[in-house]
Amino acid sequence: MTFEEFKNIINEKFPEVTEEQMEQFRKMEALYRDWNSKINVVSRKDIDELYRHHVLHSLGIAAYLKTKMPDIYDRLRGEGVYAAALPMKILDLGTGGGFPGIPLAVMFPGAHFTLCDSIGKKITVAREVAAGLELKNVTTVNARAESLPETFDFIVSRAVTSLENFMPWVKGKYSHGILYLKGGDLAEEISNAMARFKMRKGSVHTWMISNWTNDPFFDTKMVIYIEK
Repeated sequence: MTFEEFKNIINEKFPEVTEEQMEQFRKMEALYRDWNSKINVVSRKDIDELYRHHVLHSLGIAAYLKTKMPDIYDRLRGEGVYAAALPMKILDLGTGGGFPGIPLAVMFPGAHFTLCDSIGKKITVAREVAAGLELKNVTTVNARAESLPETFDFIVSRAVTSLENFMPWVKGKYSHGILYLKGGDLAEEISNAMARFKMRKGSVHTWMISNWTNDPFFDTKMVIYIEK
């Protein structure tokens, strides 16, 4: 997917995106190619599909929020009655080179993002890309989730582990919910996590990204929303 193809999708799906934000999206490719040549965090195949496999995939969370939680979507963008509201705090756990956190930080200037990863070289890439994009709403942390003292409004993540492993890492660290990107047949994984952690019935929602885009890459990929 070229940037122009990506831009056409964004203009259709998110017409509220500003020219400044679009320019930040445009700059991502060069920044990631440069930093990936120094510190390899994205495979060669994936760097050629940066906009489809990483940026657009990350924005599946934005699409879910716009579709299912429009008030939260507007607040994260800092628009309308939310323009003067205190920024919501988002933790991107296991961010790697900055996904989904960096595309979401571009999309949601009304929120503050903490990008966390236990691997230092990955956080270096995320930090430098955020700086190159002049993102003022991003902090990077080289740490494990358990060591973070803060509580966040939302936690986002992209398939860093099974939900049974993930949930203990974030216990007590969020006030609204978790937005988790994952693919495949997840019925058993979700069922096991709900039983193990005694999640109430109806607190876990799944949403196919293919509801939003007909790109075959997303046919098996979904957003899992776990309510507090």
